[in-house]
Amino acid sequence: MQHRIFASLSASLILAFTSGLAAQSRPNIVLIYADDLGYGDVSCYGATSLKTPNIDRLAEQGLRFTDAHGAAATCTPSRYALLTGEYAWRRKGTGILPGDARLIIEPGRTTMASVLKDAGYATGVVGKWHLGLGSGALDWNRELRPGPLELGFDYCFLIPATGDRVPCVYVENHRVVGLDPRDPVRVSYAAPVGDEPTGKNNPELLKIRPSHGHDQTIVNGISRIGYMSGGKAARWVDEDMADTIAAKAVAFIEQRKARPFFLYFATHDIHVPRVPHPRFSGRSGLGPRGDVILQFDACVGRILNTLDRLGLAENTLVILSSDNGPVVDDGYRDEAATRLGDHRPAGPWRGGKYSIFEGGTRVPMLVRWPRRVRPGTSRALVCQVDFLASFAALVERKLAPEDGPDSLDVLPALLGDSRNGREELVEQASTLALRRGDWKYIEPGKGAKRNAATNTELGNDSRPQLYNLGDDPAEARNLAADRSPEAEDLDERLQAIRRSGRSRP
Repeated sequence: MQHRIFASLSASLILAFTSGLAAQSRPNIVLIYADDLGYGDVSCYGATSLKTPNIDRLAEQGLRFTDAHGAAATCTPSRYALLTGEYAWRRKGTGILPGDARLIIEPGRTTMASVLKDAGYATGVVGKWHLGLGSGALDWNRELRPGPLELGFDYCFLIPATGDRVPCVYVENHRVVGLDPRDPVRVSYAAPVGDEPTGKNNPELLKIRPSHGHDQTIVNGISRIGYMSGGKAARWVDEDMADTIAAKAVAFIEQRKARPFFLYFATHDIHVPRVPHPRFSGRSGLGPRGDVILQFDACVGRILNTLDRLGLAENTLVILSSDNGPVVDDGYRDEAATRLGDHRPAGPWRGGKYSIFEGGTRVPMLVRWPRRVRPGTSRALVCQVDFLASFAALVERKLAPEDGPDSLDVLPALLGDSRNGREELVEQASTLALRRGDWKYIEPGKGAKRNAATNTELGNDSRPQLYNLGDDPAEARNLAADRSPEAEDLDERLQAIRRSGRSRP
């Protein structure tokens, strides 16, 4: 009897010990997610008008992808797909959200965060959220739930939507940070609330004037989308935003360093309003847009230096990417267009944010894990929608059939073990496109061909479009009429993916 008890205890101790070793060998994961950063905006992808040394450090020490994509050409759908592993175009209500939207991911659903939390990771999100909060009409003066904590994150410090949308306050876990209950926050996207000045009626109060829209409630001398009143003590200062969220990201790493952790660090740069801290203002020579690229690069440096200082860099998987392609004038007269010079934010690709052309979704992506990933360059076709399945494979978690319906395990490509990623990818803007190898098919789309406000080519055309990106990276020669069998085959495949409700086998 004593022998059996001893054997049982020994087996339990061995199991606990080996499980502990397995947990220790798993890498920490830091996902640095830029906002509106283009393929050509950083020097390791060809930018010459400015230098991004910290991002370049990641490229030199890791794997640089040349055919990596956000899941959509705008922010909310890209972030939805990133977390859920589902193309956002499959779900209504996943377009660009107002600042008072309800949470668009159902609590309890499998997400990138919940997979890692189930595997024993401490999980945190710091920065831009823009996926909604709550389940109905929000009262910003009470607990804001459900939110990230109901989706698998242990901790969150959020910019609820975007910097150009009210409310201009931070949310930590379920509460607005620094809120004075005697000065409650009120928010409306339908009509003015309170007597706050607006950019439309009080332009003399502005330090940055809007170029289109963005003329409602003024906060910190900048008029926003939407109306708010109250919450004076809780309002952010745009110039300090990058430092504030970077400090929270560093603190998360410092406090969770004893166990595997996952940090989703979603910066606000390069999104409007572009209001760099004074130490970056004027440094790039490209105006505020270039300055906040340098500011983003400095935030990357703070994360990398923290990992070095704590001795964590060797076994930390760092991924850097962007939610969608670049936009120059996105609502404010900030000299982004007039100071652009020879800088090409989308690099060699046509279009940008909002566009179905490659510049809409093809973004920088760097992967560094010194213990495991050899430095180099990869041409594998990969997409952020695949992070859920790939992280599940990394931590040996099996997905249920209904989980991540469009997320594929491309871990061998992410780690540099394979030159092959996806065989095909659906790209999303106001219409859809299908990539297969060098071929790209864009289905006929309605609406304007160009966004007049942002001066972006949208790619809409009443005719089908077919391009061979190997021969024609600028998508200048539509081959749909000359290569109709290829166009028809890709169209049939795109419609089959649309009808199926999933693309993961």
